[in-house]
Amino acid sequence: MTIESPESQQAAGGAGIRSESASSLDRFNAQVARFPAYIRGQRGLSENTLRVYQADLEAFRRYLEAEGPDFMDMDRNMLRGYLAWLATEGRESRPGDSTRRKGEHSGYARVSIARKLTVLRVFYRFLVQEGLFSASPLPSGRSFRVKVEKSLPDFLGQQEVEELVEAPAEDTPLAARDRAILEVLYACGARLGEVQTLDLADLDLDQRQFRVRGKGSKERLVLFGQPTEAALRTYLQDARPRLTATSTTALFVNRYGERLSRRSIERMVHRYGVRSGAKGDVHPHTLRHTFATHMLEGGADLRVIQELLGHSSPSTTQIYTHVTKREARTSYLRHHPRSDAKLEPATAKPELATEAEA
Repeated sequence: MTIESPESQQAAGGAGIRSESASSLDRFNAQVARFPAYIRGQRGLSENTLRVYQADLEAFRRYLEAEGPDFMDMDRNMLRGYLAWLATEGRESRPGDSTRRKGEHSGYARVSIARKLTVLRVFYRFLVQEGLFSASPLPSGRSFRVKVEKSLPDFLGQQEVEELVEAPAEDTPLAARDRAILEVLYACGARLGEVQTLDLADLDLDQRQFRVRGKGSKERLVLFGQPTEAALRTYLQDARPRLTATSTTALFVNRYGERLSRRSIERMVHRYGVRSGAKGDVHPHTLRHTFATHMLEGGADLRVIQELLGHSSPSTTQIYTHVTKREARTSYLRHHPRSDAKLEPATAKPELATEAEA
């Protein structure tokens, strides 16, 4: 009869725990691999949204690996532990992060934690459909949520937009393309992904409209005016034929004749924002916010703006009424001779408390 030493028993026990943990992670990874089909099919979400969901589930996988729980044991206490982990050490350092050394960890911002909670709820509803649970073990959004302080969206003034869209002044095919993209982003209020995936067949120049595919692959028409039409005609007639000799269906192409990437559009907008002297860090979404704000300031009905933006809920569009109220107050304090209040610093921005949605 062989008697094992306490050290060997402890080692064997540790190996068993690691094996059990690995088995749990394997089962979790297998479900994550099946998750995209659920997103694409039953929920009808876009590929970009799917990438966000997968990245958020990767954070949950790292939590399971680091702390050792089984994803099948999810309950309110385990969820609290996960959220606490996200807030303190869930975020890994990235290449180029000068504030932390490689391998260091820190917490996520509350808005990111709220989104990850939303994604986790979707994932566990998927597990219910897979038959692993009779009902989702996560508490509902009404009884358990992460509140975040969400800043009002930044937007540009009318003069700033004019200078931005005129910034590509060179007589080159790329400048003509960039001018057309900037015009479309502002004139249509379209999302970056909607503009990046535009095909030639989506454009109706005579009617001055695009057919775009938004979140959940929902199609809608967006409109534009004469300046945008002129920029598009210049691009299509003079610039695009010089950029591509292929039969690509993409509307906006790069110097190699291939569809322009999202990242390239982001860099382009940022570059011209700096060149034009626009305030803040200008992104494609800044122009979407600017479109909505200028529409509301011009007297457009909020329901019309909701339709043009492709918002499924009017509450999402409602934020722009707060933006215009802020500007009205600022303008009053600055210009009215009877205003006694001191103008707040330009960098101060009011915040809204809201629950983030993925």
